[in-house]
Amino acid sequence: MITLYAFKWVPDFAQGLVRDLRVRWALEEAGLPYTTKLLGPEDQNTPEYRDLQPWGQVPVMEDDGLALFESAAIVQYIADKSQALSPPDPAGRAKVAQWLFAAMNSVEPHVANLATIDLFCADQDWAKARRPDQEAFTRQTLAALSKRLDGRAWLEDRFTAADLLMVTVLRILRHTDIVTADPVLGPYLARGEKRPAFQRALAAQLATFRENTPAAA
Repeated sequence: MITLYAFKWVPDFAQGLVRDLRVRWALEEAGLPYTTKLLGPEDQNTPEYRDLQPWGQVPVMEDDGLALFESAAIVQYIADKSQALSPPDPAGRAKVAQWLFAAMNSVEPHVANLATIDLFCADQDWAKARRPDQEAFTRQTLAALSKRLDGRAWLEDRFTAADLLMVTVLRILRHTDIVTADPVLGPYLARGEKRPAFQRALAAQLATFRENTPAAA
């Protein structure tokens, strides 16, 4: 049985965005059962967990003696097991891989930088000065993605692991209308979020957080 390590609880602004959601979604799409091992702050810095994840973050997945960290690496591993997430031919798999890397390297850094400014540093002078340029960089990156997706349902001929990762990256900007107001990216995001496997994965993550909400002081 696959074991997924995830946080017991995170603050409201992060709920639905923690990266174990990517793995949950991939497992749901692939039809692979899994169990969860929940971590509190006290667990993140233990030597045992740092051996699995050097930075003490989530997700980590264990499968038949193999332990993996980094959400994209785990999703790719799951995709290798399931044609639901990746085509069987080498060329098709290579196409999926290029978009998987694009989601992580070409899109997510700009998206995450803007979200960091907005959610953690908005009141700081450097952030106020930096934000207009960062938003411009982010919009420029997303415009190229929108151009690719114009007239397409998915990045390639059908839904794959690359779309799974790209959709979760776009969700990071849910505190803005940058994605949802785009006539191409908004519907693309909605298509991903409407998938039954995504809904099951999101419900599972949110249920964990509700069950472990800290008691009021």
